[in-house]
Amino acid sequence: MKRNAFQPNLFPHALTTVLETATEIWERWRQQKFPLYLFLGLCFNLVLAPAVFAATGGELSKVQAYWLAGLGLVTVALSIYLFFVMFVPEKF
Repeated sequence: MKRNAFQPNLFPHALTTVLETATEIWERWRQQKFPLYLFLGLCFNLVLAPAVFAATGGELSKVQAYWLAGLGLVTVALSIYLFFVMFVPEKF
């Protein structure tokens, strides 16, 4: 069986569209860090909430433990932000 030397590209337009979209997403990700920080905070909350739930001895429900861990993360993030705003105000 002889193979044909010419193999046409089946989806040239679709492939270039996907590559352009991926490039655009990558460029926007490099400019906007907030979604990444939000995602990492939510992932850290998944690790922290079971520890909060275990530390309360079952007095809180799981939902309350997740909200309490999230509140702790927001408090720490705001304190770090305000620390930098107070001591490095030229950047803001």
